[in-house]
Amino acid sequence: MDKNRENFMKIAIELSRNGMEQGKGGPFGCVIVKDGKVIGKGSNSVLLNNDPTAHAEMVAIKEACHNLGHYQLEGCELYTSCEPCPMCLGAIYWARPSKVFYANTKNDAAEIGFDDDFIYHELELPKKQRKIPFEQISQIEAKKVFLDWIKKENKNLY
Repeated sequence: MDKNRENFMKIAIELSRNGMEQGKGGPFGCVIVKDGKVIGKGSNSVLLNNDPTAHAEMVAIKEACHNLGHYQLEGCELYTSCEPCPMCLGAIYWARPSKVFYANTKNDAAEIGFDDDFIYHELELPKKQRKIPFEQISQIEAKKVFLDWIKKENKNLY
């Protein structure tokens, strides 16, 4: 294995340990690298920030995008101490890094009490059968904004 990649993963693992020991949240860490330099890093900060979205990958993506001055991570590599959860996976796809490296698996996470498998199962259920029911309302009004988006001339597609 590439020594640089191992070193970047070591940083992600150290972030997971430090965040856990500082009581910031669960044992998860992430770094984002571009051209051999760390441009974003994060550890799980859910408890510290009272923010269920403050997963290590989300924190690192926000920092990296801020440092790049861009909302996408093309040409970047993401190193995470654990296989991403569904939320982080979605953010990773939206950010578009070139590659993701992970250490622990989602099964390893489940073994210590972080089991996201239920989310995948929830997505397959009809909306009204989910643990948190989803009900569509006000589509006509909301659809008008979408139609205005189609007509908008100076839009930025991303």
